[in-house]
Amino acid sequence: QLFATLDTTLRRVEMTPQLTVVFADTVGFIRHLPHELVSAFHSTLEETLEADLLLHVVDAASPERDRQIEDVEAVLEEIGAGKLPMLTVMNKIDRIEDGVVRVDRDASGAPSRVWVSAKTGRGLDALRDALGERVEPSTVTRHLFIPMADGRLYALLQGEGGVVDEAVDERGWDIEVVLPVARWGQLLKKEPALGDMVLDPPAGATPEPFQRVLAERGDHH
Repeated sequence: QLFATLDTTLRRVEMTPQLTVVFADTVGFIRHLPHELVSAFHSTLEETLEADLLLHVVDAASPERDRQIEDVEAVLEEIGAGKLPMLTVMNKIDRIEDGVVRVDRDASGAPSRVWVSAKTGRGLDALRDALGERVEPSTVTRHLFIPMADGRLYALLQGEGGVVDEAVDERGWDIEVVLPVARWGQLLKKEPALGDMVLDPPAGATPEPFQRVLAERGDHH
């Protein structure tokens, strides 16, 4: 089996009241990736290059976990993502004898590896804290309604790659965008009308609880 996950899924998650992040669950590769498949999945794998931080989820109970880690790191090098910041999540500690929650740190003191069980929830608080240390709140999330007559602005935001959710009807586009703070500020200066299109968060748009998302993903890693 070459891939553990074939689809890329975006999930907006509230880490703390001050920090909301977008997780991109990409193609999960667990074997040596042939060059022709690197090419075939290039557009999907390229999403990895846009990440502020790579979250590498490892099956800590697997007898082949070290080789699997090496395989993933080799693929990351192959697509040019080998130098991106990474936090390794050793999942399924409920299945190993010495399965205690802990946070390993690198030489600079930054969290580098967190041992958790997504199934039981053990260690997820530690993982949340570690992510908070590694990810700065450098993005903004905005909910906008863009009238159909302003399709140019919709196309502009689509071109920025920041649209994470949308609905459209005859009146226009109801969208949610996540963009770097600096870039959002630049767009507002260039297109002031965007500021008038920002809405209050709609009912039901509450970010998903961190533990629920990790627990769901834990069933597949």
